[in-house]
Amino acid sequence: MERTFTNTARRAQIVRAAVETIAELGYAKASFARITERAGFSSPRMISYHFTDKDELIHEIVREVMAEAARFVVGRMEGEQTASGKLRAYLEANLRYLRDHPREMAALTEIGPHLRDGAGEPYTSQSAQEPSVRGLEELLTEGQRSGDFRDFDPRSMAVLIRGAVEAAAQRLRGGAHGLDLDAYTRELVTSVGLATRRSESPAPRGRGVL
Repeated sequence: MERTFTNTARRAQIVRAAVETIAELGYAKASFARITERAGFSSPRMISYHFTDKDELIHEIVREVMAEAARFVVGRMEGEQTASGKLRAYLEANLRYLRDHPREMAALTEIGPHLRDGAGEPYTSQSAQEPSVRGLEELLTEGQRSGDFRDFDPRSMAVLIRGAVEAAAQRLRGGAHGLDLDAYTRELVTSVGLATRRSESPAPRGRGVL
């Protein structure tokens, strides 16, 4: 299908309606008929014109949400000149995105168990996290080369940091009570800063210790 401006806008409208429907009703009840109603269309044929089936639609949702989150995070990292500043911005931006996009997070939670790769195999939490872990590993290695970070195993530290972000996401997605995300962000920034910085580097004041 040729991607005209109108087609692109319509697909985005369908994705948004699908996210809201899945977040509210759950994956099983988010039929094309329900999504059609949410989008304000007259017939499910409008969705079928743009997406072959529900599987194609949910993959598009995941791609769109992950791309939007990546743009948000990268945009906040770009203004930082040091590896420690980039790492702090990465943590703050990830947790800010989780807080400000509850519907997207709820939809991804519902979609997760139903998502399959090109071979038809289910995605695992490890495979889903791997791109983020690799990016973190590169950032941590860069910080070690520049002398910003102490000597540690970058892969292990990247897995640890990503796990802390995912832990917050799981609690928010599950509607768990008792998590102050602003406090969690401050504590995570401080903890990661202490865990990564060189011992002779004084902690900067006012924005955690990264």
